[in-house]
Amino acid sequence: MSKKIYVGNLNYATTEDTLKNNFASFGEVLSAVVIKDRFTEQSKGFGFVEMADDSAADAAIAAMNGKEVDGRRVRVNIAEERPQQNRRPRYNNSRDGNGGNR
Repeated sequence: MSKKIYVGNLNYATTEDTLKNNFASFGEVLSAVVIKDRFTEQSKGFGFVEMADDSAADAAIAAMNGKEVDGRRVRVNIAEERPQQNRRPRYNNSRDGNGGNR
C-alpha cells in the first residue's frame, strides 16, 4: 500500500526531480510533486511524495524531517487528506457589500 508524504519549507528553486532523488534512497517513489501557483507557476514552498511501501515512507519521514534540501530545513510528515470543497470563483470585489452594484 502506498503512502503520501507532505514536504514543507521547500526552497522555491527545488524541483520535483530533486524531491524524488532525495526520497528514492528509502524506497520506490511513485510520484513527487512540487505545488505551484496556477498563475505564476512559482513554487508555493511545499510538495508531496508518494512512496510505494509504508515502511519505506516511515523511514523516509524519520530520516528526512529536519534535513537540509537546497539550503532549507524541510518539514516532512504524513500527508493528511483534506475534504474536497466546492471551489467557486469570487466575483464580488467590492468592499461595500453590494457586489459592485450601486
